[in-house]
Amino acid sequence: MGRFKNYLPIFGWLKDYNSASLRSDLLAAMIVTSMLIPQSLAYALLAGLPAEVGLYASIAPLVAYAVFGSSRTLSVGPVAIASLMSAAALGEVALQGSESYLAAAAMLALFSGLFLLLLGWLRLGFLASFLSHPVISGFITASGILIAFSQLKHLLGIEAGGHSLPQLVQSMLTDLSQWSPYALGLGLGVGAFLVWMRSGAVSLLTRLSVPRHQAALLAKAAPLVGIVVTILLTLWWDLEQSQVALVGTIPAGLPLLSVPDLSWPLAQQLLLPALMISIIGYVESVSVGKTLAAKRRQKIGSNQELIGLGAANLAAGFSGAFPVSGGFARSVVNFDAGAVTQMASIITAAGIALASVFLTPYLYYLPKATLAAIIMVAVLSLVDFSILKKTWRFSRSDFFAVLVTILVTLIFGVEAGVSCGVIASIVLFLLRTSKPHIAEVGLVEGTEHFRNIKRHKVITDPQLLSIRVDQSLMFSNAGFLEDRIYADLAGNRQVRHVILMCSAINEIDWSALEVLEAINSRLVEQGIELHLSEVKGPVMDSLVRTGFLGHLSGKVFLSQYQAFEQLRYRSDQQLVSEV
Repeated sequence: MGRFKNYLPIFGWLKDYNSASLRSDLLAAMIVTSMLIPQSLAYALLAGLPAEVGLYASIAPLVAYAVFGSSRTLSVGPVAIASLMSAAALGEVALQGSESYLAAAAMLALFSGLFLLLLGWLRLGFLASFLSHPVISGFITASGILIAFSQLKHLLGIEAGGHSLPQLVQSMLTDLSQWSPYALGLGLGVGAFLVWMRSGAVSLLTRLSVPRHQAALLAKAAPLVGIVVTILLTLWWDLEQSQVALVGTIPAGLPLLSVPDLSWPLAQQLLLPALMISIIGYVESVSVGKTLAAKRRQKIGSNQELIGLGAANLAAGFSGAFPVSGGFARSVVNFDAGAVTQMASIITAAGIALASVFLTPYLYYLPKATLAAIIMVAVLSLVDFSILKKTWRFSRSDFFAVLVTILVTLIFGVEAGVSCGVIASIVLFLLRTSKPHIAEVGLVEGTEHFRNIKRHKVITDPQLLSIRVDQSLMFSNAGFLEDRIYADLAGNRQVRHVILMCSAINEIDWSALEVLEAINSRLVEQGIELHLSEVKGPVMDSLVRTGFLGHLSGKVFLSQYQAFEQLRYRSDQQLVSEV
């Protein structure tokens, strides 16, 4: 059983499942289902797909993740960012509304799933850590703005398109004369209602003696209320005759499982977008999953999450849907509603399946403006310009990386934004690793501690140069250390010993070792000895294996204090003998 639990986490919680867990999961599933139905419809339209495809994306993928995913409360399904990225990718390869567009969407999900499964099989979950969090925040902020602007056309009842902010604005200005006051009124009304439900409704329900926690959960059903009310208003006032765009006919029934028609020319165009969607979806999902797991002292496996999300996207591809990932808002609601296992997601999938079979005829009169308002209110919470202020204060390099990512995403679209974000993350990583913090250190009087001479009042010796490197030494930064040592020695003829304090060095690669050998040889030519202190075990093992210590002009000391005291004493003795 333990072996199965490693590959199929469902066995981990299923063996202890009981009636109390079922009651908790059932309640959470009812709340999440009421939230997911409108979101599924809305995000399908955002991706440029028929509304029923959003329902399909909320059935099989939820079950697949429940079997393979390691988080017990993550709620998988259509999300705003993945939907926007899907729309951008699909718009380049097929005409929206065509059969080829639907086939391409399923293929995009299939490729996303395959990429995630491959990364999981290779145990490369750690690669997500190389994406800078500020850069991802900048991309999400810009994407939220793009999504909101893309929905203005439904709110205004006009035809418009584009995948970047200039394209969207220009397109909407062209068709603005055709705007519908009825669509705008419905959309603004639903939007205002949703915003009020997030704050005012909780206070009102609390005053009516509803416990605050339950009031907050009831408020999450606001989108479903908005859908029901606007459908009734459309029927009452016959708004279809007033140029209010409706969702229209939604086929009733469950998705048919099939293999997407794989076309190599089409596949070539979708491979890169699928990779980008899978990476962004994984980063977003695993961050949410870790946060929720920590609250219950649980843990998730990064590599298992790749497999779980990969299985969910494969299920989406085989059921004719589009890429999915873990949703932040849904997952938080699922957690707060008391879900204890992924049985809540399985029950939610069953609820969506029932809705697909029995409720779709009633959705014919659902105004697209209602779905647009639901999306806009949801995604505007993603917009966080405070990241610019925070990074400006903390790190200018982070600030410029975030700013560039936001601007590129807005001006050139999400695909360019993702590429820029990845490049910015790599550049930031290289900048930080290529220029590690290096400090000259001295002894704090009355202690055995050594600190930066520029920050503390310390004891130094003119014949000793103590250098501390606060990072591992590798090909990208060894040259920086070499330049620093030579710069500190330039014009200083008193130094007889250079001590490299290695307390923060966890690794030395071959390129860095060659640089250390060059430094050692050059110092010998100048009559200076190179010493090492506080070398960690694994680093020492590497130095011993390579034979570097046999050529080292100085010694290896257990502590920096020991090196300082012995070498200072030796220098004093040498000075006396010379006199």
